Amino acid sequence: MRSSRRTWIAVGLCATAVVVIIGLAVVLSGNVVYYRTVSEAVAERDTTARFRLAGAVVPGTIEETASGVRFEVTDGDRTVTVAHRGDPPQLFEDGAPVLCEGRWGRGRDAAFASDRIMIKHGEEYTPPKVRVTSTSAPATTTPPAG
Repeated sequence: MRSSRRTWIAVGLCATAVVVIIGLAVVLSGNVVYYRTVSEAVAERDTTARFRLAGAVVPGTIEETASGVRFEVTDGDRTVTVAHRGDPPQLFEDGAPVLCEGRWGRGRDAAFASDRIMIKHGEEYTPPKVRVTSTSAPATTTPPAG
């Protein structure tokens, strides 16, 4: 009797665990934001889906606007205009590889409306060279006279 009761308890716990895992997977999958290259984004132009647009900032196209910046992004084959709302990151510059998060604006020729820019960088981080200068000379002690 006891072993069959333990078996049913174990089966119930396993079933509960499976339901919880499936529930978490469904909830967390809604938070996934895919990225597309510029060419993929233009080919699959969907004005409802939020995604990340991957490319490089076209040199000479960065313009400050009242609400952020406007610039062009390319993947080498296609180029699109990005209207970013907010301040760009510190490393944002001409030629920078970026991921812009947002969605297409309305209309066939509308810009990509971004509210987040991430700078892509390599795996190896090298801190900037810092020149350390001292504002005062090191203290020295003189031996007592005598």
